[in-house]
Amino acid sequence: MKIATMPRRPPYAGSSPYRDRMAALATKHDKQRALALPFRWGAGLSLRVPEALDTDLLGTFTGEIERTGTPGEVVRRKARLGMAATNLPLGLASEGSFGPHPLLPFVPSGFELLVFVDDIEGFSVVEEIVAHETNYAREECAALHEVVAFANRVGFPSHGLIVRPVGNADTALICKGIVSDGELARTFAAASSASPMGRATVETDMRAHMNPTRLRVLRRLGARLVGRLRTHCPRCNCPGFGRTGSEPGLPCSDCGGTTEMTLHEIHACPRCAERRHQPRADGRTSASPQHCPYCNP
Repeated sequence: MKIATMPRRPPYAGSSPYRDRMAALATKHDKQRALALPFRWGAGLSLRVPEALDTDLLGTFTGEIERTGTPGEVVRRKARLGMAATNLPLGLASEGSFGPHPLLPFVPSGFELLVFVDDIEGFSVVEEIVAHETNYAREECAALHEVVAFANRVGFPSHGLIVRPVGNADTALICKGIVSDGELARTFAAASSASPMGRATVETDMRAHMNPTRLRVLRRLGARLVGRLRTHCPRCNCPGFGRTGSEPGLPCSDCGGTTEMTLHEIHACPRCAERRHQPRADGRTSASPQHCPYCNP
């Protein structure tokens, strides 16, 4: 087992119900580098990583193993694998996917889920984030100078790359974790030779240990989940009370009509049925006419 070590006296964890306790972190890709600090300092919680746990069995970014189920289902299965491997009642896991932003299709984004499972209190809570901070990209290349230009744009070599032949579905030919110029040149030559078109796809390696940008997003998401665990349900006192959805209807500042923008945030308990409507966190009370279906049909 790997245990992420942090300072002995976490400065902000005095009121946390998880102070001096331990949770299983199900990861194969060193996510403790991002999550150990916020959970130790904010919740007093240490993380244990089971060394032999192969989370790739639940799916891989490169498609050799297909992910079955929704991201929420997968991330909960992953947390439970870690809990079973460590025999701990507390578990933590994350799941990420990358592609076009849901509202801005030309902007790449990362969608991250982070789940915390507490089998003692009988609840689980999920936090999520859509991050613009990502270097996610891929490109088909026919010449090494195109590969080098792509690599320079995405932060290579501090961020790893993946190379695969175009038009050849043999997953054994996928090369991951490329972090040196020599390795990049060699894998591109091999992949383009194995391609019937003489081309290779070069893409960012989005596994956490190969992508410092993703690690920064995970740390931010970890801090957000810690904040939620420090918030207790006003009815049953369960940790994890927080935002679970939203209600549209923010009025237009011009005509007063309703828009699809969020009017209220919905906060709920992960264990009991308590739900409350809260004002928007940003304090906004009206929408611009450009978002109004009447003023801007």
